[in-house]
Amino acid sequence: MSYFTKRYHPPGTSPGTLSEHTPEIMAALQISLLDYTPQSFSEHLIENPVDCAQWLEQDSITWIHVQGQVDPDTLRELGTLFGLHPLALEDVINTGQRPKADSYDDQLFVTMNLPTFNENGELRIEQVSLFLANQVLISFHHGASHPFLPVVDRLRKHSGRIRERGADYLLYALLDIIIDQGFPMLETMGEMIEDLEEELLDNPGKSTLARIHQVRRDLLLLRRNLWPQREVMNNLSREGHALIHSSTYPYLRDCYDHTIQILDLIESYREMAASMLDVYLTSLSHKLNEVMKVLTVIATIFIPLTFIVGVYGMNFAGNSPWAMPELEWHYGYPALWLIMLSIAGGMFYAFKRRGWF
Repeated sequence: MSYFTKRYHPPGTSPGTLSEHTPEIMAALQISLLDYTPQSFSEHLIENPVDCAQWLEQDSITWIHVQGQVDPDTLRELGTLFGLHPLALEDVINTGQRPKADSYDDQLFVTMNLPTFNENGELRIEQVSLFLANQVLISFHHGASHPFLPVVDRLRKHSGRIRERGADYLLYALLDIIIDQGFPMLETMGEMIEDLEEELLDNPGKSTLARIHQVRRDLLLLRRNLWPQREVMNNLSREGHALIHSSTYPYLRDCYDHTIQILDLIESYREMAASMLDVYLTSLSHKLNEVMKVLTVIATIFIPLTFIVGVYGMNFAGNSPWAMPELEWHYGYPALWLIMLSIAGGMFYAFKRRGWF
């Protein structure tokens, strides 16, 4: 898989151009509208963006969520209906944007990255785009599954304080889910790192090295995509945005604290993953040394035995006073075996006591 992907128009294209891209994963388009007040709540599936206009005249909070691969025509209709800036719409359809927060007249546009694991266990980064206007919030997510179902459930059950607050608090609730998604992701990666450390100490192999590189690349991808989100939350948590009520800033600052915690964990895991490569090389070197030590002990034991066998392999026999009398001795052969076994056993015992193997 490619770790550095971004959709873009050919150089020279007019700003704000909306053109359709071929997605890696086809996700069916679904537009849902949630309208609520402290006393009421309604949920609708929208087939045509123009149908959203009737809720804009009501004194309530309207949340429009666009799930799946949005086409340029639908995006243009939403942009015309809500007066969305064309540069922001271009960033919505050209996924892979760097997380940011831009102000356009009476609107606030926020782009965030949502980390997920696909069905194969591979790390993926999905873009989430958010438009905040007066009593209206529009969210775009190109993935296959709805990431904000917990917020939808809280709105249905009237739990928490979302329905008591404005659209800015709803923006906080969605940002909180996006940011906190990093914690279970890092928990999973932490378990992977622990398993790799145990495998490195027990029986490292080529598959271990491949998994180490995979973890390092995933952490690099997470850092690259989640690091800018700290700047976004730092920007949003500073008072001065006309669309954000003063009572919402403490919650945004809490999100900012979460981004710092996530980045601290990423940096810690990156250091651990980097050190695991050194541990892998050290483990291989230690394993090689153990093998070489055993082979050296075996060769050392056989050196005196080879010498003895070589001497008696000369077969100097006869009547000469310098001949080998052992060659004609009745017990010469078993005696020689006894001597060689005694030498080998003595050397083995001495090496064992010294802890050489």
